[in-house]
Amino acid sequence: MTSRRSRARLAKPNRPATPPTLSWSNVQAHPYAIGAAAGVVGLAVSAFINHRLAKKAERDSPPAGQFVEVNGVRLHCVIRGEGEPLLLLHGNGSMIQDFESSGLIDLAAKRYRVVAIDRPGYGHSERPRSTIWTDEAQADLIHAALLQIGIDRATILGHSWGCSVALALAVKYPEAVRALVLASGYYYPSVRADVVTMSGPAVPVVGDVIRYTVSPILSRLMWPLLTRKIFGPARVPEKFDGFPKEMAFRPSQIRASAAESALMIPDAIAARARYSELKMPVVIIAGEDDRLINIDEQSARLHAEIAQSTLHRISGVGHMVHQTATDAVMSAIDEAAGRKPRKPTEIAKAA
Repeated sequence: MTSRRSRARLAKPNRPATPPTLSWSNVQAHPYAIGAAAGVVGLAVSAFINHRLAKKAERDSPPAGQFVEVNGVRLHCVIRGEGEPLLLLHGNGSMIQDFESSGLIDLAAKRYRVVAIDRPGYGHSERPRSTIWTDEAQADLIHAALLQIGIDRATILGHSWGCSVALALAVKYPEAVRALVLASGYYYPSVRADVVTMSGPAVPVVGDVIRYTVSPILSRLMWPLLTRKIFGPARVPEKFDGFPKEMAFRPSQIRASAAESALMIPDAIAARARYSELKMPVVIIAGEDDRLINIDEQSARLHAEIAQSTLHRISGVGHMVHQTATDAVMSAIDEAAGRKPRKPTEIAKAA
């Protein structure tokens, strides 16, 4: 027979377990786990914000030209002017608006049919991860794009990393290249400590995390220092305010830039043996005070190797020679194309 006390115990409802509370003692007991959790949350928030900022950048800077689809890759290009075709290839981390803001597109369009292309992964062009986008792979893609546009032969200007693509085009498709203009290019392998640090976001998995979280923040913080370095010793011109820097901070473009940093030296090693094969006119132009590239080891050496080349060293100018010495670059284009260079007064009127 059950006692009253026993019945009372049986009738008493079970109370839910008290959830653990966050206390200083718990933090002290599990500091690494709590720190890791906080880090994960921080990275997730950062990735979300960077994703939203990237979409906003694309809305604020919509495509200015047209799209060409080649082998399943969508490339964005701007076509302006009439006359002999002139192809403009931008450098690492850049896009069409670099040439646009410099005034070079409008200036060249007075004489040429200008085609400026966002290289794979930059601006509004795609960059499938299934391909390793070496300079030669990009040359194949751009050559096919030009044929689709209706251009079978063009004068090509490349700036910085764009020079590598221009040279790859000239070596592999010499019949498609009337002349080359190479501005501030990197042509021969050298010791570059910055390549290692800049290549991080291209590393699979870990790099993906970095470029969606940390890299956009660091890029924004470093932008003033970077622009002073690439333009120096000249001042950053006001016209460069037209460059949509937020587009350059997108995770997708950061990955493209990092991948090209990693490919810079290997591509130079593979290409250097074939420069002497070039037969078309080559005009090399570089800022005398380039702080990124030693022009004696790069531009001057290339000039010595290519018999039919000319070299223009522009004093007081750094890496962004097309921005700070636009008239000199325009004259180099005319020289390469076999046209009489315009006088400074004519260039000023055209601009």
